[in-house]
Amino acid sequence: MTSRAFLSILLFVCVLCCCSCSNASCKKEAENVPRYDTLRIAFTGDILLDRGVRKFIERHGVDSLFCPEMDSLFGANDFVVGNLECPATSIVSPINKRFIFRGEPHWLQALYNHEITHLNMANNHSMDQGRRGLADTEKQIRNYGMIPLGYGTSIAESIEPQLLAETPRKVYLITSLRVPSENWEYLDSVPCVSESEISVIESQIDSLKRIDSKCFVFVMLHWGVEHVEVPSWYQVRDAHRLVAAGADCIVGHHPHCLQTVETYRGVPIYYSIGNFIFDQKKPINTRAAVVEAEITADTAFFDFIPVKIENCVPRLDFDN
Repeated sequence: MTSRAFLSILLFVCVLCCCSCSNASCKKEAENVPRYDTLRIAFTGDILLDRGVRKFIERHGVDSLFCPEMDSLFGANDFVVGNLECPATSIVSPINKRFIFRGEPHWLQALYNHEITHLNMANNHSMDQGRRGLADTEKQIRNYGMIPLGYGTSIAESIEPQLLAETPRKVYLITSLRVPSENWEYLDSVPCVSESEISVIESQIDSLKRIDSKCFVFVMLHWGVEHVEVPSWYQVRDAHRLVAAGADCIVGHHPHCLQTVETYRGVPIYYSIGNFIFDQKKPINTRAAVVEAEITADTAFFDFIPVKIENCVPRLDFDN
């Protein structure tokens, strides 16, 4: 090959590389602006990082809590919302109650690596290590790239609806702790989790729908009676009130087991989707579910995906 021919080929390759780099740069910039035709969101139940799960992590590593099929499921969703059923903090300052949990904050990295994007804090264990532990947990969730839900430095901040997405339409999530918290005062102007009354949530939904009638509103509630597979009368009453106010989907947890799924006025109510990463071994506690929502500008579809928890690890239950 002559030197002239070699230089010509080299020049062509350089131009091609520059064009490719430019196109890749443009593509990267475009990807930073979400343009969803369809938004996919998955909801999981309770995530515990202590007690038996702590022993599992120390023996097998935190990444072992996630199996390949769950990674595939989460990877197919734009957002994955879990309920973090413990503080994740190095602060050890337990309040006086029966069950007290604490996970190591660096374990949150695995949750992020396995596609979890949002963690609900509006539950009865987030405050197990006091207000300092609660505030630090919120900080750690953000440090590890996820978005905390149901937390605030005041009551007003903690109950604020979370805007999940603006396309293909605005999608909001409202979350609240609806069971009594032990030895914990619900005070304003200090770190707390949302303990919104149903009437407050009704008003929030009404306000959102008045501003934008096409917006989609999820309500996620930590409620119900533990280890009872049928929702209590007050859960049914409150769920129906929220649907009447305009809620588009209700997802619940706290009972540590699956509860009834109801469709009321065309709206799905998942009273409890059970545990997710948890150490309880009784059959009633190892059956759970992931709820998937697929939202477009005009439609919404839902999928109830059975889960079986084996030795703390949630797996898709292909037999159901």
